Amino acid sequence: MPLLILFTSLLLITSFTHGASHSNIINSACINTLYPDLCYSSVDSDATLNTIQTNKDVIELTVNKTKDAIQANFHHINNLITNTANLTKRAKTALHECSDIEDHTLEQLDTVIHYLREYPNKKPLRRYADDLKTLMSTAITNKETCLDGLLYHDDVACKRLRKLIIKGQEHGRKMCSNVLAMIKHMTDTDIANNPEENSMPRRRLKGENGIMWPAWLSAGDRKLLENGVVNPDAIVSKDHCRGNFTTVSAAVEAAPSKSSKRFVIKILAGTYNEYVHVQRSKHNIVLIGDGMGKTVITGNKNVGAKDGTSTQESATVAALGEGFLARDITFVNTAGTIGEQAVALRVGSDLSAFYNCSMEGYQDTLYVQYNRQFFVNCLVTGTIDFIFGNAAVVFQSCYIVARKPNPTQQNMITAQGRTDINMPTGIVLHQCNIDAAPDLKAVQGSISTYLGRPWKKFSRTVIMRSTISDMVRKEGWSPWDGDFGLDTLYYREYQNTGPGADTSARVTWKGWGVIKDPNEAQSFTVAKFINGENWLPSTGFPFVPGL
Repeated sequence: MPLLILFTSLLLITSFTHGASHSNIINSACINTLYPDLCYSSVDSDATLNTIQTNKDVIELTVNKTKDAIQANFHHINNLITNTANLTKRAKTALHECSDIEDHTLEQLDTVIHYLREYPNKKPLRRYADDLKTLMSTAITNKETCLDGLLYHDDVACKRLRKLIIKGQEHGRKMCSNVLAMIKHMTDTDIANNPEENSMPRRRLKGENGIMWPAWLSAGDRKLLENGVVNPDAIVSKDHCRGNFTTVSAAVEAAPSKSSKRFVIKILAGTYNEYVHVQRSKHNIVLIGDGMGKTVITGNKNVGAKDGTSTQESATVAALGEGFLARDITFVNTAGTIGEQAVALRVGSDLSAFYNCSMEGYQDTLYVQYNRQFFVNCLVTGTIDFIFGNAAVVFQSCYIVARKPNPTQQNMITAQGRTDINMPTGIVLHQCNIDAAPDLKAVQGSISTYLGRPWKKFSRTVIMRSTISDMVRKEGWSPWDGDFGLDTLYYREYQNTGPGADTSARVTWKGWGVIKDPNEAQSFTVAKFINGENWLPSTGFPFVPGL
């Protein structure tokens, strides 16, 4: 064979083998996604094949393609804000929220790229897995939140705008979903293949009052939350004599941006009628009151108002900056039973914790929007969907209290919003007391109260080792709309007590069940569900135990 022909043949064989290798890598990554055709089309091109050596390369490339899609949506929404005439107040609010949401999503994706480039060298694999899945889950939730904001049924402008952006939003959501699925598969595989990750030491962490604290709280933070003894960075008081601020908002605004240190704000007893927004840039804010019912932050905004208020805007307090902590405070929305959605507290802060706080309202009292959250010794009251959202959140030793709604209404304690089966999100009530308020007890025979209903297709709520009163109907759970989500939701009960805990007459949906295996229940403890063990440093940071 002539030398030139031999060389050409070898080159073709090498090129074919190299191309096949790239295709195999792409296939192994995309096959695990919910939208594989979109995954293949995003990365399978001559311009990108040579950059792919591992599954992680496929993921990073897909994230960059996803950023391009989100950036296009961001510009499209901003053009609508600028160039669309005759917008209602509600439509303008919804569009501005969508613009902010897209900007937030772009930040999330930048962080994902940063972590992928570090992976797996600078943190334990479980920490990477949890952080990356949380970031992508939040990105997907953002797409849903934008579209939900334009669903207001009486506003024609909102409906028109939703039609204009829904295609781009759905494309971005699917792209984010594919990234989440690929990250889950990669990290699950790496953890399973790493014996050291599966035998990480576990140490219990018990506070002075017997409370088990989440692992991400430092020793100093735990001491702060247990006894409240601290030299605050700011003091808020209703008068000018005892503090350096008269409003909570002003004290929050004075905190540094993206601080790695706690900024402690002491709020003296009193009722503060104001709206507090802890922006995403305000990290590690700590609010300490003088006691539940003594330090009260209150508002009365609601979605039903004529001023075009959105669900997000209705919140009396919105805590978005990561590492937010609060204790001994009452958050209230007084809009009442006729006020439609009226949020007392909205939480999007990652690694946030609340101790000895109360959230009081009626419909949509507590919006656990996204990210990882923990509530302990807290009180939550309301009527319709009064704990709702798509965070990974655990309530431990909390009082969940249903109130008397309008005569035509039914009480729904939870409305969880998981939209993707790979999301690590859900609402967990662990060792809680679920009961009726005095106004409901008097009429509970004529009012139906349920543990929850599926707001989104893959809604997930787990109630374990809690006490459930007889206010809860024997069916336990309610549908949202016909048979929507009944086969795909995940609702579980485990070792609950009280007259409302009898499961013999519960719903017969495919998605509902009683947990019989303690290992399944363990997966919804603080240590497992919000993955405290994956945030531990290599030296073995302690974490909260399970059941």
